[in-house]
Amino acid sequence: MMKKLLLSAFFLSFFGMISYAQEATEGPVTDEELTQYATVEVMTSQYVEQKTEELRNMILNNEVIDGGARYNEIKAAWGDDAKMTEANVTEEEKTAYQAILDFQGGLQQSVVDYKTGLITDSDVISVSVYNKVLGALKEDPSMKEKLDNLIAELKENAQEDGESETISEDGK
Repeated sequence: MMKKLLLSAFFLSFFGMISYAQEATEGPVTDEELTQYATVEVMTSQYVEQKTEELRNMILNNEVIDGGARYNEIKAAWGDDAKMTEANVTEEEKTAYQAILDFQGGLQQSVVDYKTGLITDSDVISVSVYNKVLGALKEDPSMKEKLDNLIAELKENAQEDGESETISEDGK
């Protein structure tokens, strides 16, 4: 229910943002515009990966819950007092588990806010360019293929850049 509500809010805010684009969106999509759009998609994907890793670390490195196996026990018993008692879930564990649930519940909105910020408040892309490319993607299936290839290329370049930074940080 909460996910549906958040998803609905995302789509309403997203479509509201689309309707307020003020710059002209005439003409075909340029390679530069497609690259800007792809950059937003890659940055959003990286943000999701980062947040997913944070969640994973919250579960695996939680001092109270003591790892993934105990997390799964608590998850299976959550909401059922008899099962919680049988699993000997402490108040500390309940609090820690609830903190994880709260973080997890806020992830979707966090991603929506991040992507919206990239579109509206950054130098990565303008709202009008984003909307222009989005419209072109809906009208032209070949544009989607071109975008997917560009995203894959940008991700590969970002990964290579990350590997070279890691190597230089290690002094090798």
